[in-house]
Amino acid sequence: MDVLNNIPWSLIAPLLIIQGLLMIVAWVDLIRTPETNGPKWMWAVLILISGLIASIVYFIIGRKQS
Repeated sequence: MDVLNNIPWSLIAPLLIIQGLLMIVAWVDLIRTPETNGPKWMWAVLILISGLIASIVYFIIGRKQS
């Protein structure tokens, strides 16, 4: 339990919140978008597994521009 007490939560908590929000926004956008660059299931798995990086990559590469 001493390990958890030594973590600087005031620095880590905002990053975790931003990551969570970005993942939720990416999921909602993925559900609402009719077509993506690549299969939707692939983006869903990537966003779920790698979180922050995959969410950013989805918004840069995965969204199909109309």
